Amino acid sequence: MTTPIKEWSKLEVRAVVRFLFSKGTKPSEIHKQIAETYGEGAMSRSRVYQWCTWFGEGRTSLGDEPKSGRPKTSTNEENTIRVDELIRCDRRMKIREIALKLEIPKSKVHEIVHDTLGL
Repeated sequence: MTTPIKEWSKLEVRAVVRFLFSKGTKPSEIHKQIAETYGEGAMSRSRVYQWCTWFGEGRTSLGDEPKSGRPKTSTNEENTIRVDELIRCDRRMKIREIALKLEIPKSKVHEIVHDTLGL
């Protein structure tokens, strides 16, 4: 038995899946080989099947697809300025009200008010 590779990247494992899939290897065998080579935590069986399906549909990219929806962070310079302006207009405005008005999460407004603006 071989010693699993301890340091690897998602892209490396995906490249192996793509290579073995292009050689006609079945997904169950691909998972077995990945688990032996990289360890059990490298890629789940269901994820191997998912990647094989995508490669079978013609996907060539190994990277993650861009996510849709709201950006990960709402704590940016523009929102900081907007929060600061609202607070300067009405110092009694609550975090919940600011979040609703600016359509950003309350936790991000709290972070801007307390951590960024220091209020």
